[in-house]
Amino acid sequence: MNIGEASKKSGVSQRMIRHYEGIGLIPLPPRRDSGYRDYGEADVHRLRFIANARDLGFGIDEIRTLLALWSDRERSSADVKRLALQQAEALGEKAKAIEAMRRTLIHLAKGCQGDSRPECPIIDALATRIH
Repeated sequence: MNIGEASKKSGVSQRMIRHYEGIGLIPLPPRRDSGYRDYGEADVHRLRFIANARDLGFGIDEIRTLLALWSDRERSSADVKRLALQQAEALGEKAKAIEAMRRTLIHLAKGCQGDSRPECPIIDALATRIH
């Protein structure tokens, strides 16, 4: 199948497919006589795997590790579990940081009159400090 078909089947944009090829997350597919890339079902499956890992917030390096573990039928599930728990911990830390940003924005918005005057404590806070 061509890149457009692989994109539709996997849910990964053509641009990202090319990017993943460029950084080695997916192997370069063979080319047809016409010069078009020729993707197979295994490529689509790999792209879905990558997309699912990205949806869970894994970075490129972690996805490389997960792909290696996925290919290794001798792997220990403990290795996979460890990566999942590390990612869950990292997401928890990000969630705390996002919640702190949200609270700061709400606090700043409460201090703003939101009227036609140019004075704005939100702008003032951004100009002087973030936290």
